Amino acid sequence: MSNVKYFSSDELIAFATKIFAATGMADADAATIAGDLVKANLRGIDSHGVSRIPMYVERLQRGLVNPKPAVTVKKVAGAVSLVDGDNGMGFIASHRATEEAIELARANGIGLVGVHRSTHFGMGALYALQAIEAGYISMIFTNSSPAIPMWGGRTTFLGASPIAAGIPGGKYAPYVMDMAMTVIARGKIRLAAMKGETIAEGLALDVDGNPTTDAAKAFEGVCLPFGGVKGSVLATLMDLMSGVLTGANFGGDVKSLYFDHSEPQNVGHLFFAIKPDLFMSPENFDARMDAFYERIKALPKAAGVEEIMMPGEPEQRREAERLRTGIPITANVIADLTKEGDRIGVMFPTGRSSGEAA
Repeated sequence: MSNVKYFSSDELIAFATKIFAATGMADADAATIAGDLVKANLRGIDSHGVSRIPMYVERLQRGLVNPKPAVTVKKVAGAVSLVDGDNGMGFIASHRATEEAIELARANGIGLVGVHRSTHFGMGALYALQAIEAGYISMIFTNSSPAIPMWGGRTTFLGASPIAAGIPGGKYAPYVMDMAMTVIARGKIRLAAMKGETIAEGLALDVDGNPTTDAAKAFEGVCLPFGGVKGSVLATLMDLMSGVLTGANFGGDVKSLYFDHSEPQNVGHLFFAIKPDLFMSPENFDARMDAFYERIKALPKAAGVEEIMMPGEPEQRREAERLRTGIPITANVIADLTKEGDRIGVMFPTGRSSGEAA
């Protein structure tokens, strides 16, 4: 497509690192967040990738996000800790919380870490992948700013509040799940609005409660929960466990990432880490994961389906492809990032028009 250019992961990470460092962030933290955003792009989750840089920078420069947080960890029980994110970028507190959960699980078999005074933590799969890399099972809960109604209501109250989870594989792809409680992630509606695109029916309502396919009106309005009442109930669980339990904001009080610049968000997260060999040897667990994978590959396929894949496997393959061909960035996002770079004094890379291997 003529309105798309391709960029290597390294050049996007270098650009994003310089942008965040210019806000006063420590170089290591800037590099972590840059890598996390580009990881989302690599996996095809462009709604959580570098397109978010201007929004994050605005919140940092408005003083709503602490560029140099003093993240602290407090042990509250044998296998439980609480992380205070000090209103820093949610990525930093969440990676630290995942590390702590893994350490607790290494000692106790399971670890549970709550986080409060945090902010938006990006793609939830980041922390599932972090745990998988260390050889651990994980579950990740978060709440977020109001996006969907409580079932039966007509105004936003619950967040899109994604849940993520990861289970290490044996010799095959691991299980990686990351999904919001909306029919479609709110970030994807935002990206469609940025592109001037429409969305499918049944995804959202406008501010007056009317169904809409206009992405811009949908983004300002109400997202609908997936599965009707079931999605609403799961979003409620995320808010209770991530917000009420951890001491973070809850019940509609999490400040909007996009529209509310009055004060810090105080998002809450909850991280579980579990040793996969609690009930059997590591070798037996790996063999059982391999058997599960082989069984799903052998299942009869529905009409039009070429292959049945483990959750997370499509993103894993897309990452391999984009590492080879480059990450596609649309013209409107390029314009936003170029403008942001010019304002701060960081040049956005040129990219290339072809998506073939460099």
